[in-house]
Amino acid sequence: MPITQPIVLSPTQARVLGALVEKEVTTPDYYPLSLNALVNACNQSTNREPVMRLDDEEVRLALRRLEDHGLAGRARGADGRVTKFEHWLGEAFNFTRAETALICVLLLRGPQTPGELRNRTDRLHRFDEIGDVLGGLQKLMEREPSLVAVLPRQPGTKESRYAHLLSGTVESAIATENATVRREPIHYAAQTSVDDPAQEDRIAKLEATVAELRQEIVALRQKIDDLFGD
Repeated sequence: MPITQPIVLSPTQARVLGALVEKEVTTPDYYPLSLNALVNACNQSTNREPVMRLDDEEVRLALRRLEDHGLAGRARGADGRVTKFEHWLGEAFNFTRAETALICVLLLRGPQTPGELRNRTDRLHRFDEIGDVLGGLQKLMEREPSLVAVLPRQPGTKESRYAHLLSGTVESAIATENATVRREPIHYAAQTSVDDPAQEDRIAKLEATVAELRQEIVALRQKIDDLFGD
């Protein structure tokens, strides 16, 4: 059923939903996901900001709340001894593939610039131009209720950042972003990567390679789960 009322997801619920959406596209052979595979997907150290360390019970509780919202739950019609889980984002919002990719990456990595979104959605949907990203964001902003908002530009930055509103208002998004910044100390090397496009590109490629390796490990664990159960 389409969702017409505002939703307020907790950080854990947002992470679980984003992980399900991502894995449907990147590891379709192993989707829907077992609980073990979903926990691993939520706790990845790459393509996640902030990195979380969720346990089975936290993910189960998040799934129950997502099911209450009509956003995710047990896979319908799934066979086998292992319980599998899936998202229902398409039914809830009737997203295009571009909109799905943008929401997914915003759920997994928090507020981002259009340039960051274009690079980070590449595994989910290819945006040929930055204008395509902006067009997708605009459509999400124009929904009723709005699902994305532009944040006030930070001092010294050239691009505005965009945030999803599935976890509350713009003020909530800013508070979450600020809390994340306070938890994560800034290192000189990290600051250099922001000012050096070539280095940032190398880091992005390295992150993508590591992410692919981790996905292969998750896929192998998924296969073991299917064979022997949780």
